Amino acid sequence: MMSEITYTTRELCKEFAVTSRSIRFYEDQGLLFPDRDGQHRLFSRQDRVRLILILRGKRLGFSIAEIRELLSLWDDTPTGSRIQLEETIHKISDKRRVLDQQLRDIAILQLELEQAETRCREALLPR
Repeated sequence: MMSEITYTTRELCKEFAVTSRSIRFYEDQGLLFPDRDGQHRLFSRQDRVRLILILRGKRLGFSIAEIRELLSLWDDTPTGSRIQLEETIHKISDKRRVLDQQLRDIAILQLELEQAETRCREALLPR
């Protein structure tokens, strides 16, 4: 009988360039569920995959609550499901709408800053 592959905190930190504090935070948030061997945490393959999904979610701008929700859908249907995929698509669409609005807001702000700077420079010119 083969024993299940496990990963230490140190191994996960090195592989994914995260701190042990981040991993403990994800554990505290109920996103990772390591086993214990004395003082050491041992993470399963499933925990490693969950960490990949957590980090991907963070890069995409999802909150911890949103990541938890998506992971719970994954937990309910480990092989994936239409509901999980539809919910992920919905959340991605929401993020895109927010980013598009932020881009418009940034463009307006840049124009306003440019105009303010121009007025200030003109005020400095001798009359």
